[in-house]
Amino acid sequence: MYPAYSVIFFTVSSGAGYGLLIWLIAVRQLGLAEFGDRPASIVAVIALALVTAGLLSSTLHLGHPERAWRAISQWRTSWLSREGLLAILTYAPAVLLTGGWWFGGGGSTFELAAAATLLLSLATVFSTAMIYAALTTIPRWANPWVPVTYLSLALSSGGLFLLAALGMAGAEVGIVRWAIIVALILAWLAKLGYWRRIDAASAVSSSGSATGLGTSGNVRSLELPHTSLNFVMQEMGYRIARKHAGRLRRLSLMTGLLVPGIGLLLAGVLPDGFRAATYLLTLLSGLVGVLIERWLFFAEAEHVVTLYYGALRV
Repeated sequence: MYPAYSVIFFTVSSGAGYGLLIWLIAVRQLGLAEFGDRPASIVAVIALALVTAGLLSSTLHLGHPERAWRAISQWRTSWLSREGLLAILTYAPAVLLTGGWWFGGGGSTFELAAAATLLLSLATVFSTAMIYAALTTIPRWANPWVPVTYLSLALSSGGLFLLAALGMAGAEVGIVRWAIIVALILAWLAKLGYWRRIDAASAVSSSGSATGLGTSGNVRSLELPHTSLNFVMQEMGYRIARKHAGRLRRLSLMTGLLVPGIGLLLAGVLPDGFRAATYLLTLLSGLVGVLIERWLFFAEAEHVVTLYYGALRV
């Protein structure tokens, strides 16, 4: 499929924002790092800004963005609607929690707000992943690795954001750094599992099975149905050469896993003056890796409709 940059930015930005909220709440509630109320509220605002920027960018992919609100009405049957509804619902407890930290509030109300924000953030990222995993017309997406990679990469990128914030605030990260290293490794192992799955998968449909003429031998189109590009061909018929995909996979692993992993390990022994800069560099490298991974996620997808436009198998 054609990699739409607005959707790529949406999934990366909102995923990192929700991941940052999840890590922030977990670290605060478990007392894993010394982090004051005011700095915590500022980080929460950054997380909500990432989420909001991502959600707004997703509307750029719509033909009529002003009608986006109508999608929420189909929440009973559509993962897209569920994602939109959950994203809206997440704002209420997240804003309450952010305000509570800023003004020094506490008590059971804010405990409930923290739990609700964490659960809704997880559910929203899962719903985003299921928008793609539920599409059986795109075989490379219809597999259980998709929600696993979306959730794990959201947590790893959000964790890198948290470490950068803790580093700039001069806070002692302690065990949080090791937890995020583990999350980073698990996220990219999940991505390797996804790539192995789609590389080993056999074609689920062909021009023969699509027309019902497969028993008659090889079926090929005599002529293409259109003499010029149309929306379906442009949106669904994008192809990337295997050698280019391999290079981009290696680049995403290097920038998304190797560089951040080494940076996080070195940060534990570096002087305080270099630690914050190292966390910031690992964040930037990690985001580049996820952006490349997400571009590949769309570029390597093959829609069965391409059989109508000359593809032999999908």
